[in-house]
Amino acid sequence: MLIRRIALTAAAILLAATSLAEARPDTRTMGCQELQQLIQSRRAVVLTTGPNTYDRYVRQFGIECDWPEVPTSAYVPTRDGSCPVYRCDQAIGDLPN
Repeated sequence: MLIRRIALTAAAILLAATSLAEARPDTRTMGCQELQQLIQSRRAVVLTTGPNTYDRYVRQFGIECDWPEVPTSAYVPTRDGSCPVYRCDQAIGDLPN
């Protein structure tokens, strides 16, 4: 009985992890304008950008970044090329020497 419970728990965890990975939008399947609208509407969103890569992207003007980070320019692959977006990073002047 204990082994069955462990197996069911492991299966549930695996299913939940798989569902979360599939739920993350993939930039490569979206057009640039569609992607930018998604980020604007959600204010911040974690996006898949490649087979094994993902990151959190934010609106340019907002409070989605924790201090001392600020929205900085980035580019992600989209269905129609490379798309400009923003992600939280340290401001250039705040980088350590």
